[in-house]
Amino acid sequence: MVSFTNLFTAGLVATSALAAPTQIKRTTSSKRGAAYNDISTVSPLSSTGVVSWAYNWAGTLSGSLPSNVEFIPMLWGTRDFGGWLTTIETVLSSGSNYILGFNEPDMASQANMSPSDAANYYLQYITPYSGKAKLISPAVTSSTDAGVGLSWLESFMSSCADCSITGLAVHWYGSTADEFKSFVTQAISTASDYNLSELWITEFALSADANGSADLATTTAFLNEVIPWLDSQAGVTRYSYFMCAENYLLSNDALNEAGEAYTAST
Repeated sequence: MVSFTNLFTAGLVATSALAAPTQIKRTTSSKRGAAYNDISTVSPLSSTGVVSWAYNWAGTLSGSLPSNVEFIPMLWGTRDFGGWLTTIETVLSSGSNYILGFNEPDMASQANMSPSDAANYYLQYITPYSGKAKLISPAVTSSTDAGVGLSWLESFMSSCADCSITGLAVHWYGSTADEFKSFVTQAISTASDYNLSELWITEFALSADANGSADLATTTAFLNEVIPWLDSQAGVTRYSYFMCAENYLLSNDALNEAGEAYTAST
C-alpha cells in the first residue's frame, strides 16, 4: 500500500537553518526510535529508556533532544540541497553516527526521484560522508506497484553500487500485523541481496491510523504483536512508529495505551 506520509507534508517540512551543536549520547542498544515534528514530544518516549534515537525528516533538530537519544539527520530531497553541506557537518560534529537518505523518492508527492537521479544525488551529497557516518538508503514506500517500493529500491541500489551504503530504509502502511511481517521479511531479504545487514523501518503504522489512532485498542494490539517480533529480527537494526505526536503515541502530552505498548520492554 502506498505510504500516507503525503498527508503530512506540510507538517513534516523542517527548516534548513543551522542548529547549534547538541550533546548526543547513547546509553541503550534499543532499536526503537521516535519520529517527531515537535521535539518536545520525544521526552515521554525517551523517559522509558527504550527509545535510543530520533529523527524529524530533516537535517537539523529544531531544539534539544534528551541526552540519551541520538539524532539521525535526513537529506529529505532536492529542496534541502542548498544548506546541506554546512548542516550535515554541524550535526555530525555533534555526535550523529548515521545519515538517512531521501524520503519516499518513489512517490510523486514526496522526494520524487528516478532511481538513477537519486543515485547521482546520493553520490554527490551523502556518499562523501562515508567514514564519518554510516549511510542509509532512501526510504521507500511499501507499495507493490511496478517501479515503486522495493522494486524502486532495487533499481536504485543497482545504480548506486559505489555509494557506500550500509543499510536499507523502508516505510510500511497496511491493514494487519501479518502483512507488516511479510513486508519486513521481504525487505530483510532485499537487504541481504546487497550484502547489507541493516534494515531500518523509519515509518510504519496501520493505514487507518495515518491521521491519528482510529482506535487505540486496535493500535495497541498491533504494536503488542509487532514490537517483540521486530526486536527478535536480527536483520532489523532500527525502527520508528508513525509517529511521536498527539493522538498517535501520546494523549495530553503523555504516553497513551499505544505509546505504552510501543515503549514496553520486550
